[in-house]
Parts: sequence; structure tokens; C-alpha cells
Amino acid sequence: MKNSYICGLGNHLSSEAESRTIPENQNSPQKVKHGLYAEQLSGSSFTMSRGQNLRSWLYRILPSVKHGAFKRIDNKNLLSRPFLDAPATPDQLRWDALKIDKEAAATGKADFIDGLFTIAGNGDSGSLRGSAVHIYRATQSMIDRYFYNADGELLIVPELESIEIRTEFGVMIVSAGEIAVIPRGVKFQVRLPAGIARGYILENYGEPFRLPDLGPIGANGLAAARHFLAPQAAYENSSGDFRLTTKFQGNLFEAAIDHSPLNVVGWQGNYFPYKYDLANFNVINTVSFDHPDPSIFTVLTSPSEWPGLANVDFVIFPPRWMVAEGTFRPPYYHRNLMSEYMGLIFGVYDAKSTGFVPGGGSLHNSMSAHGPDADTFEKASNAELKPSYQGNTLAFMFESSLVYTPTKQALACVERQSDYQECWQGLKNNFQIEPE
Repeated sequence: MKNSYICGLGNHLSSEAESRTIPENQNSPQKVKHGLYAEQLSGSSFTMSRGQNLRSWLYRILPSVKHGAFKRIDNKNLLSRPFLDAPATPDQLRWDALKIDKEAAATGKADFIDGLFTIAGNGDSGSLRGSAVHIYRATQSMIDRYFYNADGELLIVPELESIEIRTEFGVMIVSAGEIAVIPRGVKFQVRLPAGIARGYILENYGEPFRLPDLGPIGANGLAAARHFLAPQAAYENSSGDFRLTTKFQGNLFEAAIDHSPLNVVGWQGNYFPYKYDLANFNVINTVSFDHPDPSIFTVLTSPSEWPGLANVDFVIFPPRWMVAEGTFRPPYYHRNLMSEYMGLIFGVYDAKSTGFVPGGGSLHNSMSAHGPDADTFEKASNAELKPSYQGNTLAFMFESSLVYTPTKQALACVERQSDYQECWQGLKNNFQIEPE
């Protein structure tokens, strides 16, 4: 399977690995060319409005129904609904990068699925509302194993090394600085070109991600639909002793399958996996004074039942020019209705001079105060305000309208920084009444 791409998010796309695969005038003719099976994959209810109806037709060597019975397997460190093994907390939390086990790296025991570690979650996959935050740490490619998630779509954010994602729709190579989205139900396999990989995952139980409305920004800015890349059709026509793993209502199940499920020769529709290079994000920022809200950095949004209140947003803080005059330039101290999990892909985040590291993360729940550490405050308050380029940085945020409950394993792991609150304890009382 080779990787190549076609452009567009939200559009009806089509791709075929063999010519004349896709029927010309109907989706499911009596006989499909090349002896293939027609199968529809629906990512929304059938009765959604035309603009929100998500489905694709897959023309495959064997249909998805052909596999053995599913049996429960060990979830390991992958946790899900209803996120009750530890209480939600108003405390600010932060973690170093989760280590990749050296023994596992040597013996190759942790693939993309087995290496998942759940940090926090909210909502419930059964109610189509909420999300979960995971870290993936992989030391072995998935060779005879395939996976699909029945609970939600997966937004994958690589941090250490590239991953090759082989899907029913084709192949995507995704590197640090890029993201990939695998829709609910799409089968895939992750291979490791470098033999090891680490990164972040947002599991979205709610409405599928879409581009945010631009409003007063107008026609241009933020992420452009044409920069999102769907894979060209590619297929495997192989037989063997394979495993099909699924996450269903919070638990992992596995079935025997005697052929590769990545056997789609052609596809057409608007429900497909895609990748996006975050360097293509067109940053909107102030050219006078003060801060626009961080919503101007939203790449993708999953709406909720309340207009304007996201189930979860994916927000980035990329390289950008800082030119605001008379302004404290780092992110301001704030308390927020939304709950925020932040991660760092590379560089230094401008609100934290130390302690917030690539591969690590922080969690600030609803109305929990956060902002620059004491050292950053002192430096930024006295800095000469001339135009400067904030270059070596790429941070992101999973921002949800529901409170994130951390897992017991995330609270207990050695990578948790138990002294995180100390970064603010050096803030001084500078209050004084200046003479008139």
C-alpha cells in the first residue's frame, strides 16, 4: 500500500486503486465491477440534513461482516466510560512526558493499541457526548492486527516520530506537526517507520469534527478545507491468521479474521480519514493591543447541543508574530467555563518557561485558575515590547464544555508533577498606591 492524497474536508470525494471500480450512475448496482462488494459506512443518522449527512460507499474484496465472533480482551491502560475510578478535581494538574518502557522497546511488545494510556475523560460514548484524552506509546508495528473504534472518532497528534496509518481508505504518513483524524468505525492499522512512537489522542464521542465558522473573520484565515488531505485508495488482498480489535462501549473486543480488512479497491463519499499539516494554519492575532480570545486558534470543532458551546475544540498555539503594544503578551491569567487539557509537540510554551515539556500535558478544569508562572510574569512585565517572532513552539489544547475527570492511573503515575502549583507561589504582592 502506497500513500498519496486528495484534497478537501467536507466535500464528496472519490478514489479508486483500480480503474472503473466506482459505479458511474448508482451506488450499489446489482453487480460491482471486478467482482467487488458494495458497502456503505454511515457516520451520521440517515435522516440528518443533507449538509450534515456523513456516509461513504466502499467497494471491497470482501464485506466487513466476514469475521469470527468477538471476545472480550484486557483493556490494559485504556480506560473509558463512565470515568468514575477517581474524583474530578479543581486542582491544576501537570505531567512530564510518559516514558516509553525500555524493556518493551527492546522486545517489541507494545503496539499502538496495547500502548494506550488514558489520562482523563468526560461524558459517555453511549450518549454521543464527551471525549477522552489518551497518550499512545508504541514500540511495535501492528502487522497481523487491525482496529476500529465504535465509540468515537480519534484525533491523533504525533509528538515523537512519524506513524504510518493504513486505513480502509488508503495510507497516511503522519509526523510531528501534523494531525490525523480517524472517523468512528473506520478500520486501520498503525506501523512505526522508526520502530517507536509517542503522541496524544483525543477520542471524540460527540459530533464529528468540522471546521469552525469564521464569523467576522470573513472568508479567509484559520484552517482551509483544501489543506486537509484524504488518502488515495489502496488495498491489501491478503489472507492469513489476523485479529480484528474493536473498542465498543468502553471495552476492547477481538475477533479472528482470515483476510486483511483493508481491502477497499475504491471509495466515494464525505466520510473518510484525513490528515492536516498544522503549519498551514493561518494565524489571526492582534496588531494593536490586548489579546483576542484563544478561540481564534481553533483548528477543528465538535459542536454540542447548545449553539456556540463546543463539545470539544482542538486549538493550537503555533509559531506567530507578537506585536501587541502596551500589553502583557503571554496568555493572561484566567478562569474559564471550559476545561482544558494542553500538550506540547515541540519548543517552549510562552506561558511556562520550565516544567511544561514536549510529550507532557496539563489539565485545568472548569473555573480552575491558571496562567503564566512567576518567572514568565516577571520577564514579560518588564520586557521591551518590540515585534518578536514566537518561533520555536507548537502547543495544542483539547478544550471541552464538560469537566475532565482524571484517571486513577494518571494521578498515581510517576510522571505526574505533584509540585505543579509551586510555579505560581513566587508571585509577589506588588500592590501600592502611586502618588497623584
